[in-house]
Order: sequence, then structure tokens, then C-alpha cells
Amino acid sequence: MELKNNSKSVAVIVAHPDDETLWAGGTILSQPSWRWFILSLCRASDLDRAPKFFQALKILGAEGKMSDLDDGLEQIPLTKSEIENAILQSLPDMHFDLIISHSPAGEYTRHRRHEESGEAVIALWHRGGIQADELWMFAYEDGGKRYRPQPIKTAPIYESLPEDIWEKKYDIITSTYGFPRHGFEAETTPRAEAFWRFTTSIDAYHWLTKKVFQHESSIAL
Repeated sequence: MELKNNSKSVAVIVAHPDDETLWAGGTILSQPSWRWFILSLCRASDLDRAPKFFQALKILGAEGKMSDLDDGLEQIPLTKSEIENAILQSLPDMHFDLIISHSPAGEYTRHRRHEESGEAVIALWHRGGIQADELWMFAYEDGGKRYRPQPIKTAPIYESLPEDIWEKKYDIITSTYGFPRHGFEAETTPRAEAFWRFTTSIDAYHWLTKKVFQHESSIAL
């Protein structure tokens, strides 16, 4: 992949165990020299998903932690401080070369925890609560539920995955996490990965506050 580079320290901050693989697993697998730390903000007490998350980390060659934010079916909104505190309590206190997380628009219509996580990451980076040289945010859309989520080809970073990398990613989703092959996750598993890219927190914060991401996502429809 074009993204190959010298070793980087990278934090991947996601709402749920499996998000790291579904939206960025190919990138992680393609960069074994990068030092990966993956934080899942929900499901630490989930006796099914939590062990699978740590199995997935071994395959991905990453370290990681889980937090336990509420993730009930009601998706009751969480306060900004709840999400930010969960990130700060679990993320290593260090400067990262790169942080990867959800877009505030989410990847499909709609999941509140994805959106809240992306907003919290941008806010923390802008305030200096987390330190990084740049931020990538998942760039996917589903046409307002008209089709499975797909990578946005006009995003600043768009990479088609080699077949062997995609197969390994798909195997984590189906074999490690155990999602059925005809279920949402397996049928969604993207063969390309896309990211919005920001090299300054000011640009990311402007993108968030002006809701530019909503316009950019709609262009792809």
C-alpha cells in the first residue's frame, strides 16, 4: 500500500470491539511496523465481545484496552465529559504520530456512539487533551440506508486492499468475532478503506463545528 512508512505510533479510538477491524483493519494489517494501540470505548464487561477483541488485537499485532461506556439498545446520549474521560483514562499518556477514529457523521445511518466518539476525539485533540501529529477519521457512507456502508472515493485517503489483506480482515470479522457470513458486518467488510485526514486540530475543529463532514458525505451519494 502507498501508506507504508517508517514506524509510527498510532492510536485507534473506536466505539466498539470490531469497529477497529471493520473500518481500518486492512490499514492496520498492512502496516506491521507501526506501533498500534486500539481503544474500544464500550463493552469491557461484555463476556462475549471483550475476549474476542483481545484475540483480534493479537492478530492485528496491536496492544489495547477497553472502556465500558453505556451501549444499550436505547443509545441514550452520553455527555461529552463521559466520553472524553473514558478516552483519557484508557489512552496512554504520550504523543502519537497518528490518531484514527470515527467521523462525527458515523459510517452508516446511524449509530450515536460512533458519532459521539468522533466528536470527542476532535474536541480533545483541539484542546490538547490528546497529542498527535495528525488525525484520520473513517470516511464511509450508506446513502441514507440505501446500501451497505462503503468507502468514500473522494476522501483524502482511499486505499484498495490487496486480496490477502482483505481475506485476513474478513476472517477476523467472521471467525474471531463470529459474525455470520450473511450478516451486516460480514457483508459490509470493505475491500477498500477511506479516511478524512487532518494535520492540524484547527482544521478538524472547523470541520466539526461547521458540519462540513455532512456536506462532504452527501456529495458521495
